[in-house]
Amino acid sequence: MNDAVPQSRMPGGELLDAGLPGGVAVSRLRVYDWPTADGLSGGSPHLHTASSEAYVVLGGHGRVQTLSSHGFATTELRPGTIAWFTPGTVHRLINDDGALDILTLMSNAGLPEAGDAVLTFPPEILADARSYARHAALPRSAAEEDLADAARRRRDLALDGFARLCARAETDLEGSLRELHDAAAALVADRIPGWEAIVEAGPSVQVSTTLRQLEHLANMSAGIMGESGIRVTSDSGERFGMCGRLTVWSSES
Repeated sequence: MNDAVPQSRMPGGELLDAGLPGGVAVSRLRVYDWPTADGLSGGSPHLHTASSEAYVVLGGHGRVQTLSSHGFATTELRPGTIAWFTPGTVHRLINDDGALDILTLMSNAGLPEAGDAVLTFPPEILADARSYARHAALPRSAAEEDLADAARRRRDLALDGFARLCARAETDLEGSLRELHDAAAALVADRIPGWEAIVEAGPSVQVSTTLRQLEHLANMSAGIMGESGIRVTSDSGERFGMCGRLTVWSSES
């Protein structure tokens, strides 16, 4: 039995340090039931610049409105639904019955926590990094009621920008999305070195480790199975997120 990769290079232990399987981030989202100016209840429209997202609906009924290169769409969400979308897709969750409860899966664990999301604020705010940061941030230390008020104001500002975006997209889908995507890219550009380090330490390790393991298996070697193990992590408690009350599980033990 011949090993293509020396045992000393086996990275099995690295997998336990590289986060959840597949390099995903997991969170639970209890979607806001706060009403909005258009009569619908739900969260803040936004997009992700580098990561894909999936919804696994645990309970309740609602919808997700999306604006992408395919145009505007509304997708029903009910228990058992799994829906996912790629970077650049603007999405807005609507909580129809007040009980919409979602398990979210994000690719590139670590990037969501590092700011891989841009709210659809009006263009004049998106064009000014300082103004965007001021409107996007929630108070660091505040009473629950004050945090809720701040999250609602942020949500409503994003809805204002989303309404403008959708109106323009009716006649100029490509131009409206290009302008939004360019503004989003400018807002996150200075974060990219840090994001590259996050991906290299997590998702990238998982891919490279799998490829090495396939070399072992092709040579009838156990490879990293000899360094098997388990890790456990705990949730960080519930907080106000963009779309609802958010519970996040760290990828670190």
